[in-house]
Amino acid sequence: MVLAYFMSHAHPTTKPAPIRLHIGGHEKREGWTIMDTLPGPHVDILGNCRDLSQFADGSVDEIYASHVYEHLSYQNELVPALEEAYRVLKRGGLFRLGVPDLEVICRLFLRPGQTMETRSHLMRMMLGGQIDEFDYHKSGFWFDAVKDVLTQIGFSGVQRVASFGLFKDTTEQVFDGQRISLNVSAYKA
Repeated sequence: MVLAYFMSHAHPTTKPAPIRLHIGGHEKREGWTIMDTLPGPHVDILGNCRDLSQFADGSVDEIYASHVYEHLSYQNELVPALEEAYRVLKRGGLFRLGVPDLEVICRLFLRPGQTMETRSHLMRMMLGGQIDEFDYHKSGFWFDAVKDVLTQIGFSGVQRVASFGLFKDTTEQVFDGQRISLNVSAYKA
């Protein structure tokens, strides 16, 4: 009887805090959960974008991924990983994706008069820095291809954006006056 009283007078259940997943993040920010393949003081969850099995279907409000999907093979890893992001997002959930913009980097690489040092730096943007086992790029991206894949998966409202304005990371990088990141936002329909 005492338990019934407390149950009937308990405060209404509070809505759980939104899950805002930052895949590959390095900058701690209130309200964001950081998942990364390498451990560190900033990492909340050890894992990668190919396996989001610790999240239930439709449980994540937002996903932000800055320069992680290029590390996946376009042959057999990329589309399933993007499908995982779609699976865990809530209906209407926002997906923000930043990847190297292959068109911009190629134009910069082919610009007449580029030095060997500049071309080497641009090559690293295309192929990865290769400083550890995860720092290799296996996929290249341009907007039309990204939009096509995301739309086929079921995302809607796919658009290119200049900046997300959320974190100071590679999505904000400018090289030789050009943004080198292809920044795309989309919603789970």
